[in-house]
Amino acid sequence: MSRCFAIAQREFGSFFATPVAYVYLIIFLVLNSVLTFFVGDFYHRGQADLFPFFSFHPWLYLLLVPAFAMRSWSEERKSGSIELLMSLPVSVAEAVMGKFFAYWLILALALVMTVPLWLTVNYLGKPDNGVILAAYIGSWLMSGAFLAISICISALTRSQVVAFILAVMMCALFVVSGFEMILDTFRNWASTTIIDTVASLSFLTHFDVMSRGVLAADDVVYFLLVIAVWLYACCIIVDENRAA
Repeated sequence: MSRCFAIAQREFGSFFATPVAYVYLIIFLVLNSVLTFFVGDFYHRGQADLFPFFSFHPWLYLLLVPAFAMRSWSEERKSGSIELLMSLPVSVAEAVMGKFFAYWLILALALVMTVPLWLTVNYLGKPDNGVILAAYIGSWLMSGAFLAISICISALTRSQVVAFILAVMMCALFVVSGFEMILDTFRNWASTTIIDTVASLSFLTHFDVMSRGVLAADDVVYFLLVIAVWLYACCIIVDENRAA
């Protein structure tokens, strides 16, 4: 566990050693503010809550998280530093988990930096802070699912651009799988069980419940399971790359 922490510390420090980190955080904060106050009609809704703020998170993560994580393994492979990393006394699982936790912590930091919006809502009215806290937790869990997918895709290629495009496409499948337009393509030939299973894979289906203040066990387990499955797949890919 200490070696996993060392990898996470290394990744966290290297990320903030470049201007990219600050550009990413600024873009995240600016887009959240613009979407919440202007696109989401925050002031015209007449309600003291952060529903407009959280409703855009799946779409922000769809683009920002793959862009954020595309260099996690592809850059290691391109520069050859993956050989140095794998020569250290750490297992593949520890390296993958270390990278994941470092990036997930940065996403948590990005969310913490939006707390002034929460304070603004409390200044303007009397929101249900329990609902807002649950939505923050749900958003962070969902960001972890996007991140696990993006890190796994990054391990497949040396090109950051290819990693970004493939990760966006894969994440998009998990976002839109609950849309009626998608489900209609299954209704002509699939059983109700298959249709319900496809709908349940959508991040929106689970996050919508959390954004309304309900931290149901099945929604939490779903995001944790997605994270675990994609990190396990990443471990297999990295191990194959090392063997090759």
